[in-house]
Parts: sequence; C-alpha cells; structure tokens
Amino acid sequence: MGRRCARGVCERYKSRRVRLPATTPHLDVTSLFINPKQNKKTTQHERTQGLRGRASQQRLQRPHHRQQKVRRGASQSRDVRKEAEDKSRLPAIEAAYTCILRELGEDADREGLLRTPLRAAKAMQFLTKGYHETIYDILNDAIFDEDHNEMVIVKDIDMFSLCEHHLVPFFGRVHIGYIPNKKVVGLSKLARIVEIYSRRLQVQERLTKQIAMGISEALQPLGVAVVIEAAHMCMVMRGVQKINSRTVTSTMLGVYLEDPKTREEFLTLTQRA
Repeated sequence: MGRRCARGVCERYKSRRVRLPATTPHLDVTSLFINPKQNKKTTQHERTQGLRGRASQQRLQRPHHRQQKVRRGASQSRDVRKEAEDKSRLPAIEAAYTCILRELGEDADREGLLRTPLRAAKAMQFLTKGYHETIYDILNDAIFDEDHNEMVIVKDIDMFSLCEHHLVPFFGRVHIGYIPNKKVVGLSKLARIVEIYSRRLQVQERLTKQIAMGISEALQPLGVAVVIEAAHMCMVMRGVQKINSRTVTSTMLGVYLEDPKTREEFLTLTQRA
C-alpha cells in the first residue's frame, strides 16, 4: 500500500512537471497537495509586505521629511490665520484713516480720496507684517551641515522700515557677516531675516541688534556682524531737513567683537564697491 501511494505521488509530480529533490529520504506528502496558485499568492503577498516594510524602515531613518511636512503645514495654517486677522482688523484701520483725513480738513468722500483709507490700511498692514513672522517660520529647514569655518558675507541687502517716532520711512542697505560653526544657512534666508525685523515700527539701533541676535540664535555661529546704513525721512522731509545725512549702526557678536582683525576684515570687505 505504501509503495502504491508513493508511486501515485510520483505520477502526480510528473503531471505537474515538478522535479523531485534528488536526495530526499523522507517525502512530506502534505506539501505535495498545496494549490500552486495559492502558494503564488502567498509569495506575492509576502513580497508586497517586504516592500512596505523596507519603505517604512526608510521613513523611520529619515524623520526630517515628516518634520518638514509638519512645519510646512503649520506655516500654511499661520498664513491663513494671519490673513483672517488682517481682514478682521481692516475696517477699524480704514475708519481711523478716514478720521485722520477729515481732521486734516480733507473731504474724505471726494473721488480722489474715496478709497484712500482702504488702500492706506492695506499698505500699513503690509509695512508691519513682520509682527506675524519669526525666524523659524522662514528658515524652513534651510540650515545645512557644512565643514566651513571662514567668513560668509552678504552685503547691500535693501531695507525699508518705518520710524516708530513719526511713522515715516527710513531705508538703506544692510551688510551681514557670520563665521559658521559647522552649519550654514541659505543665503536668501539672511535677506528674509532682514525683512522680518524691518517690516515693523523700528529704530535703526534696535533693528541692527535684532538681526544679529536672530542669526546668532538660529545658527549658533562663531560670530555675527551686522552693519546698517540708512537715510531717515524724519530728518530729510521734516525737522532739520538734512537731505544728505546717513546713519550707520553696527552690532558685533562673538569673534567679531573679540578679535579686532576679524572685525577689520569684515568692515573692509563690506566697504569695497
């Protein structure tokens, strides 16, 4: 009986064109009756699960991608919230400008001034948009590991701000230098940092220090230097009315403050045409 069963099994293997192992002293009969299609499905399932497992492992090894998506989503939600706040505050600012025009003796209802309060309100919101932004909102994972410890300078960055004393503009150029401590930042982000702090009611002295401190906190460099040269309309359009006057302020941190040669090198490079 045993020989017949074994012979029958061999016949079924031959009909399925399956080669028996050459050295198989004991034959597992139960494995011969497995449906080949079902076995194929199982293999495909295992293969799919293996691919998913490797992809999941790769995602775990690169957590910064998830963090970047979370930060981008948070930034977008902040933008939406800011737009909603601006719209809600716009009517009050518009009404205030209408009141100012009338108190100046103007007819706020004449054609040329009919939409001026609304335009002025939107302009004021744009000129002070820096209150709603922080450095970490705009850096957006733009800090990179780099073995570089020499001076990096971005100069002649255009700057526009509002004097907090008279609400008239002051504008000029900003020169920024820093010495990396194994980390560098995208160059455009330095200009964005200037934009954040200049789009507020400011004085030039505080603006200079805020830019330097912001870069220092974000990058932890060996040193930061910031120089601003600006013309103030409160001195040009009113008051003493000195058209050619310029104000220069500087903030030095780290090696720029401690090493006179490093400071001199920065000042020399920024003064060249």
